[in-house]
Amino acid sequence: MKKLIAFFCLLLLLPFSSFEAGAAAVTLNVYNWGEYISDGSEDSLNVNREFEKYYLETYGEKVRVNYTTYASNEDMYNKLKTGATSYDIVVPSDYMIERMIREDMLRPLNFDNIPNYKYIAPQYRGLFYDPDETYSVPYAFGMVGIIYNTTMVDEADLDGWDLMWNEKYKGGILQFNNPRDALGTAMYRRGIDVNTTDRAALDRAAMDLIEQKPLIQSYVMDEIFNKMKNGSAAVAAYYAGDFLTMYEDNEDLAFYYPAEGTNVFMDAVCIPASSAHPDIAERYIDFLMREEIAVANAEYIYYASPHTLVTENEEYVEYMTDIHEDAMEILYPPDGKYKTSYYQNLPADALAYSNALWENLKLANSIEPWIYVVSITIVAGVVLLLLLKFINKKRMEKYY
Repeated sequence: MKKLIAFFCLLLLLPFSSFEAGAAAVTLNVYNWGEYISDGSEDSLNVNREFEKYYLETYGEKVRVNYTTYASNEDMYNKLKTGATSYDIVVPSDYMIERMIREDMLRPLNFDNIPNYKYIAPQYRGLFYDPDETYSVPYAFGMVGIIYNTTMVDEADLDGWDLMWNEKYKGGILQFNNPRDALGTAMYRRGIDVNTTDRAALDRAAMDLIEQKPLIQSYVMDEIFNKMKNGSAAVAAYYAGDFLTMYEDNEDLAFYYPAEGTNVFMDAVCIPASSAHPDIAERYIDFLMREEIAVANAEYIYYASPHTLVTENEEYVEYMTDIHEDAMEILYPPDGKYKTSYYQNLPADALAYSNALWENLKLANSIEPWIYVVSITIVAGVVLLLLLKFINKKRMEKYY
């Protein structure tokens, strides 16, 4: 009943909102990862609504943020590449930014509209994917590790990446549902350079994923949250910031970085070349860099922030420590404590080969149940034909 009353109240108030029917408003299309901006839930700041208010007050123009999400870099890239929808803001990871720059998919930024860029710490500027600081503004960073349920996993089995291949946890293991991260888990495990173009090395990693497949409960991206929170899976490789989100709902979960090495990544805000409103998009990026907004986002998404005013904010440090006593060490480990590497954009032929390996793995996964039936039927048919031929030959010998 309360929901119905609230709904009708909303209908009554709607004509008096800042975006009343018939009023012209520019639509800013923002395309971001899921669960990756403070959205007003659970008493958090609604960043997109705050930007709409700020823009109206500052520039006298109505802007409506149309916010949609994707689950992987590859999903985002394919959507943009088709050109079916025009976006004004995207937040890719490092290697994908490198690829999109090479393919002229991103627009150079006018930093006159982004003065708050000065708050990005020097060590996070000019990284390999955008060395001239032309196309991107760092948003959040982190590392991949292994999440496990302490009630399901024996401490003695916490052996680097091998836990993801431990048969004891068959049916309880979750693997990434994207080629770069999934292949990466196998490559780090074997000590293979994750940026290699050597096909034999890529084949070895793909074979390890095929060997792992019978142990896998599911290939996941955002689906991991519910599965680890409700205890329906025991082990998963995923991002450190998301572990803290899951831990908040399930304190049986724990996390570690594999000693063999792991991926470190930077996600950055960019403007697609096809953006219809680049000036507004740049002001949106600058808005994200304001201290109160950057802190709100960091507290909501639980990823590490490259913003100096965030990491110097005592309330932020206290907030994260309340979530998990080791949160700051997990998010901001000392330099050199762990063996890490960035994914870099692969040459076109190596990228195509990696994607083909991944598609073959997923295809095999989907057709496996019936392909065995077909194979058995064919073999049985061949055996039957040979048997009939043999019997017929014996009959001929008997009568002739």
